Amino acid sequence: MKRFRQYRATQEIRDRYADVRQITADSFIYPYFVTEGTGVRQAIPSMPGIYRFSTDQLPADVEQLLSLGIDKILLFGVVDETKKDERGSAGYGVDNIISRAVKTVKTRFPEAVVFTDVCLCEYTSHGHCGLIHNRDVDNDTTLPLLAEMAYRHAVAGADFVAPSAMMDGQVQAIRERLEKEKLKTKILAYSAKYASAFYGPFRDAAASAPAFGDRKTYQMDFRTKDQGLEEIAADIEEGADWIMVKPAMAYLDVLYRASARFPGYPLVAYQVSGEYAMLKNGAAAGFFDEERIFFESLTAIRRAGADYIISYYAKDFMKTLKTNKT
Repeated sequence: MKRFRQYRATQEIRDRYADVRQITADSFIYPYFVTEGTGVRQAIPSMPGIYRFSTDQLPADVEQLLSLGIDKILLFGVVDETKKDERGSAGYGVDNIISRAVKTVKTRFPEAVVFTDVCLCEYTSHGHCGLIHNRDVDNDTTLPLLAEMAYRHAVAGADFVAPSAMMDGQVQAIRERLEKEKLKTKILAYSAKYASAFYGPFRDAAASAPAFGDRKTYQMDFRTKDQGLEEIAADIEEGADWIMVKPAMAYLDVLYRASARFPGYPLVAYQVSGEYAMLKNGAAAGFFDEERIFFESLTAIRRAGADYIISYYAKDFMKTLKTNKT
């Protein structure tokens, strides 16, 4: 009989045999929703503890984040309905909200590593990730707009642009534009992004729900097994620097396989809004201990192979780690 319980007898022994890389502050990328106006710190009901910030309020929260050792942020724009149009022009205009936020953060905190989301869904009146033709996304006419958005963010000082529209060729279009402008900004590709029900709270937070239909014609079908790896390979070929699997918790198998297949590329997993809200609300209902559940869920993502984790739980994780509560 092989005896395994000897490896679990005490906390000290369990710590000694733990073989998953420790999650540190450097492992996290923290998402922010940036909105119009001044003096705005607006709670998001579907995501307890998460807020929309106007650009003038953002630095105070980033300062707190940096004090926890987390230096990477991902910015999403939220604009008024009156500013949205069929082409999503508010997202790539000279004075777009994300470029303003990037400048604000980099001016105050040059050490912060700023990632920006590149997608039209937050800025179009129809709520889809690209231009619409005959009630479906027109892939190729969308590409120059994504490239223009990425360019605007890069000029403002973004360290990474992160195309999330799932348009074929988006990484190549952005890479070519950045190289043409001689910009050194890197690309974090939303490579394996699935059409998931776990995005529900995000669409509330970013006011980006589709006005009609859904995004299944361009985001990946969750019933597929190999397409995610093919998407990643294509993005790498087009010039991606980092790669991503999204969502995280329900796609740990994809994450693990991506880690094994592409070991030379930093791999990011996005613990998305629905995953966060599920844990938050379950803990609030008394179903489980919140600290234990977010430590376990994030460790599972790391165990599957993530080098970096985008998570709304990043602050709570580091606060708990610092106070040695686990």
